[in-house]
Amino acid sequence: MNRAFGALAMICVIGAGGIAAARHDEKAGARVIPLSRRDIVEKLDGKDAAASVQEVVIEPGGRVAPHRHAGPVFGYVLEGEYEHALGDDPVTNYKAGDTFYEPSGCVHRVTRNPSAKARTRLLAVVLHPRDVEKVTVPERAAKED
Repeated sequence: MNRAFGALAMICVIGAGGIAAARHDEKAGARVIPLSRRDIVEKLDGKDAAASVQEVVIEPGGRVAPHRHAGPVFGYVLEGEYEHALGDDPVTNYKAGDTFYEPSGCVHRVTRNPSAKARTRLLAVVLHPRDVEKVTVPERAAKED
């Protein structure tokens, strides 16, 4: 199932095309590479929707500040390990080949690479309203482990 999701996500990336320039967000602790953004037929909370596909690279020991996403996220760990926690949930460790899901609007409290030597690479598919400029919004006063 995890491998099938990864293959499907990669097909979506290739099919959607339009590789954009990489954006490096120093404050976030990760390099986010937009791969595609495509309008979709489905609605999200009654609004016209789009799907964005991004590669996220977190260097060894790196972490990302708490944040939210404009819609649900479906993720796939391409390389390395990934520690992740939403809201008050316990931290979960994912390895290459694992998938994860984040519901719309929840606080992504923990996002980090636990390795001291290897980088983490994720593929994230974010569904969001078409009129949203930023699919990731920093959380101002969130608690991080």
